[in-house]
Amino acid sequence: MTQFYNEYSKVLVSVDCIIFGFDEGELRVLIGKRKMNPGLGQASLYGGFVQNNESVDDAAHRVLQELTGIKNIYMRQVGAFGQVDRDPGERVISIVYYALINTKDYDSELQLEHDVRWVNINEIPQLYSDHNSMIAKAHKMMQNQISREPISFQLLPSLFTLTQLQKVYEAVCGEEVDKRNFRKRIKEMDFIEKTELIDKSSSKRGASLYRFNKRIYKEDPNFKL
Repeated sequence: MTQFYNEYSKVLVSVDCIIFGFDEGELRVLIGKRKMNPGLGQASLYGGFVQNNESVDDAAHRVLQELTGIKNIYMRQVGAFGQVDRDPGERVISIVYYALINTKDYDSELQLEHDVRWVNINEIPQLYSDHNSMIAKAHKMMQNQISREPISFQLLPSLFTLTQLQKVYEAVCGEEVDKRNFRKRIKEMDFIEKTELIDKSSSKRGASLYRFNKRIYKEDPNFKL
């Protein structure tokens, strides 16, 4: 610390992480319980305070890895929440991030260790402080991005069917899309590659498996649904 700015009051800075997953046709959010007062035991998002030796992005990466055990998680900053009375304990400004993971990649033992659970986006309980507002803002941000950026693939396994891809889009946007038009648009995108593999888990005939080619996308990032 330095001798500067001593005339100003100090505030705490935290990060709160909204982790979205997709499973059984549903967009889900990872919810835990407060481990400290105020609000001990209350349903909440998972977060932590920014340490003196890290940026807010570094703090978010640290919190996400602690919770999931997964490195290099896709995340985007949602914004800052800084209402004066948002935290009954102290003056706390929270920088909010949302992250996308494939639920199958999440270690069930870590889920038990942190006492967190997946909740349908439409069934979020009343959470601590302004966490419900954080989720609502992040969800709106996702809905705006999913038609312009290939974020859907962060929620899917590396190999997926077109039905799974469509279901992700519908779960995020909260509305059904025309199957024929959706598939026509997808097949126009060179970076969504059809493989020779077949998924037979949903029917005897099976469905073709596709993959997202990040290299081709970077060469021609023309994505619009």
